[in-house]
Amino acid sequence: MALQLTRHPDEASDLVQETYLRALRSSNGFEERGGGMRSWLFTILHNAFYTRVKKQARGPMAVEEFHEADEKSIAPDDATPAWDLKSLDWEQVDGRLKKAIDDLTPEHREILLLWGVEGMKYREIANIVGVPIGTVMSRLHRARGILSESLEDFATELGWTGASESPGGPGSPRGEVAPG
Repeated sequence: MALQLTRHPDEASDLVQETYLRALRSSNGFEERGGGMRSWLFTILHNAFYTRVKKQARGPMAVEEFHEADEKSIAPDDATPAWDLKSLDWEQVDGRLKKAIDDLTPEHREILLLWGVEGMKYREIANIVGVPIGTVMSRLHRARGILSESLEDFATELGWTGASESPGGPGSPRGEVAPG
């Protein structure tokens, strides 16, 4: 998750170290709240990352960094995914799916990955991210909808019928019913 948030291996490593350091410092205050140690560590990681982001946003920016940030906003079509696929065990995932996930906003991507990759429950995600459960559900639904739209041609190519219907509709590959 640190690599997905930071998008750089060295920064992810620093973030993980900071997370463990914060966890060790506050380990006396740890209380079991149903999510266990794992959820607690994800919460610390999330908070440490967004604290860094806020701190960097307030700081001065060099002219070179300003131009680099401007160039990054125009992503090339063949951009490689930002996460380590081996750690996610997605070695055979099509590049179009990787790019579609990478194109999600950080808020949508984080919730999608916590739910889909880490297998966390809505309540755990809500505690980690610090938003109400309804917001988690809404962002997850929106993320899945965006992915569905982005991957419509891919789904058609695979022969999934009803690819143009809403995610979870009658033509979805798993036949799931969308939340009402």
